[in-house]
Amino acid sequence: MANLTIKKILKFWLPLAGTWLMMSLEGPFLAALIARLADPKFNLAAYGVAFSFALIIEAPVIMMMTASTKLVNDYQSLKKLRQFTWILNITITGVMLILLIPGIFFFLTEDLIGLPQNVAQLTHIATIILIPWPGVIGFRRFYQGVLIRNHATRRVAYGTIIRLISMISMALSLFLFTNLPGVYIGTAALSSGVVMEAISTRFMVHHIIRRLSLAENSLVQTSRLRFKGIIRFYYPLALTSMLTLGVHPLVTFFVGKSVMPLESLAVLPVVGSFVFLFRGVGLSFQEAAITLMGENKEDDQLVRRFALVLGVSLSMVLMVTAFTPLSKIWFSVVSGLSGELTSLALKPLMIMCIFPATTVLIAFQRAILVKVGRTSPITTATVIEVIGIISVLYIGVVQMSLTGAVAAVSAFVFGRLAANTYLYWHLRSKRYKKLTPV
Repeated sequence: MANLTIKKILKFWLPLAGTWLMMSLEGPFLAALIARLADPKFNLAAYGVAFSFALIIEAPVIMMMTASTKLVNDYQSLKKLRQFTWILNITITGVMLILLIPGIFFFLTEDLIGLPQNVAQLTHIATIILIPWPGVIGFRRFYQGVLIRNHATRRVAYGTIIRLISMISMALSLFLFTNLPGVYIGTAALSSGVVMEAISTRFMVHHIIRRLSLAENSLVQTSRLRFKGIIRFYYPLALTSMLTLGVHPLVTFFVGKSVMPLESLAVLPVVGSFVFLFRGVGLSFQEAAITLMGENKEDDQLVRRFALVLGVSLSMVLMVTAFTPLSKIWFSVVSGLSGELTSLALKPLMIMCIFPATTVLIAFQRAILVKVGRTSPITTATVIEVIGIISVLYIGVVQMSLTGAVAAVSAFVFGRLAANTYLYWHLRSKRYKKLTPV
């Protein structure tokens, strides 16, 4: 993008930020709804565990948006990466069906995690409702990357608006006209939202696919993408997301063995969804940075400064909320938590204040590596992050007997800082002084 300015960065990035912000609203909305129905503690705990399972299963396709943003530059590369996406989608859906076999599922939830039988039953049905989630996410993120690559970021935001409207409509309909448990309503709303978003995204990308198809016969192909090249580029990204999201069941396991386990499992999705309001905006910057960096060093420096201001601003706003009465208002009035759960949620939120800044930083660090085509250091950083999370969880739960919620968020913050630190020193090496795609 020639003559890059702050105004141009904002114009390109704001639709993506709006997309992530709208997605971030799902968690607080559904948590608040579940908290206002019968047995909120059990249903919030089941919702958190079911959602964790869905996240780990979708992990291999999470980075598909990043891959298509980088790799899809003509119709041949689009077709090849689309085939790769379908293979992944079918595979992860099959894995989810295996997980849902009762003998396997209840061994994991009751025997390993230690969920009460009634919570495990709620979690099982909720996870069944989420069967469409992983494959549809992969389908949607592939086409969103194509839109971003072609500077159609507003259309990404339009799709998310459709998702949010569909999710809210389904949730309110079930809330008002059925007596279903809250966790079933929440997961049904999530599934319906992502399905509608995927369908709308496919319609919105149609003109770009058609243009690339017409250009295939009239222009010399700029790339000959092969599965071998896709796998070499993508497997570190897939492994990264699998490690990142795969740690959630481990966190659930440790929290289940901690002080106040059920209360902590109920509180964590509420705290996490609120922090995601700020963190999601940071995550949105990764694809923007991939697209905007690389023209010249002046543009790169401008993108860096933008990332710095963004990260600091997000954490400061969260800090103002966490350390003032606003946090109690959010948890008790907006989220509908009881007095006991509200009190338990306050300290974890304070600990998480730095997390939005670390998210912007790691999004920017990853963008540099994706831009130059070197994705393996991203995986190394994630391994360091996971080791840090597990280590702090063990110390906090087993050695210090902290409440599960406090131990979990402390582990997340420590692990992320460790990953940021590794990537910081890695990117200071000479090979990254000049940002040029390979």
